[in-house]
Amino acid sequence: MNQIIKGFSKLTRDEKIEVLSKHFHFPKHFCEILETYRHPTRQELFDDFAENTLSNFYLPFGVAPNFLIDNKMYVVPMVVEESSVVAASSRAASFWADNGGFKTTIHNTLKKGQIWFKWNGPKSFFSDMPTGLEEMLREAVAPLTTNMEMRGGGIRSMEVIPLKGQYGIFQLQVNFETVDSMGANFINSCLEEMKEPLLKFFNTNQDFKQYGNTQIIMAILSNFTTECLATSTVECPIDALEVISAGMKPVEFAQKLKQATDIALADTSRAVTHNKGIFNGIDAVVIATGNDFRAVEAAGHAWAAKDGFYRSLSRCEITENSTFKMEVTLPLALGTVGGLTRLHPMAALSLELLGNPSAPQLMGIAAAAGLANNFSAVASLVTTGIQKGHMKLHLSNLLNSLNATSEEKEAAMGYFKNRTVSALGVKKFLRREE
Repeated sequence: MNQIIKGFSKLTRDEKIEVLSKHFHFPKHFCEILETYRHPTRQELFDDFAENTLSNFYLPFGVAPNFLIDNKMYVVPMVVEESSVVAASSRAASFWADNGGFKTTIHNTLKKGQIWFKWNGPKSFFSDMPTGLEEMLREAVAPLTTNMEMRGGGIRSMEVIPLKGQYGIFQLQVNFETVDSMGANFINSCLEEMKEPLLKFFNTNQDFKQYGNTQIIMAILSNFTTECLATSTVECPIDALEVISAGMKPVEFAQKLKQATDIALADTSRAVTHNKGIFNGIDAVVIATGNDFRAVEAAGHAWAAKDGFYRSLSRCEITENSTFKMEVTLPLALGTVGGLTRLHPMAALSLELLGNPSAPQLMGIAAAAGLANNFSAVASLVTTGIQKGHMKLHLSNLLNSLNATSEEKEAAMGYFKNRTVSALGVKKFLRREE
């Protein structure tokens, strides 16, 4: 019989474990594993990051050196469980460091919030912002925006936008500059404070009141940060590609790279995997610095579909003067202040490794990491294939999953040095066939 556990969040950690063990008959080592991965001295800090914390989930913290970004060399921290990501980033970073490095452009850094409301009047009332409304709303949130304004941020603009296809639904869109802050709590707090003044304006102004009362539906930031865009670009003479073309002629290699990227521009099924490779690099940096990778992913995928269908976030070009170019552009709303960016000790360390960058600088670094992984992945696809390098790096995971001894691991590394790695092949080598 299924039984609902009531008041679970109010229980102590030990009580939660006891209740779970009683209700679900977890394995005997459940408590032991949970205890193993708790921090010996700083667990209270980690317990407060999320509700119902029982332990910590470890992911590898690695670095990709030799990232030359805007003429500055970086060691880029990356948190990722996929074995080939850091290697792919490092490989591309080293190549491009010898060929001018990554150049970045931050197009803007605005973030937006939305107050959705119902009003039965005509859309024409909002061809311009209603007189007095913006002033009233700014005044209402002045206590919240003062500190942000002192740092160079604050509210930049407002407009009322009708919802397409639905009569009587509108949004008040408010554009914010949050400087180096992630800004989510700031934006949401401002929006909440604006709700009552917005209602008051509509329900007391005779021009608007004649169409009936206004109702607030919701107030929330938007993670589709279309005014918070970053571009990372690389370029080199085609002949310079020879060192990374796996024996292929540089011209042919460049053409195949472009063809592969063009396919991802035209075919959604390919574009999804192509963009996943971009986010391999971006997410690893976003997680390492304590930012919200889910928001970044959501915005990036929406941006990939902005033309009406889902397509590649990167572009590739071969110019008439035999120059190879590749670039990626996407929304990257990142922060270096607030959230876990400084509270989580590893996130704080990541930012220190990067020289304590500003939010725009971090946006450029993340974009460069995404382009690096994209370049490496597509280069592998059009030459040796993706599995050869990936499975080589995955070999250690396979050996660990099969409980190989130190001697067996060493022997396997030698055996598979020039052979294709597969789970079955490793099992046969270790004589662990099922």
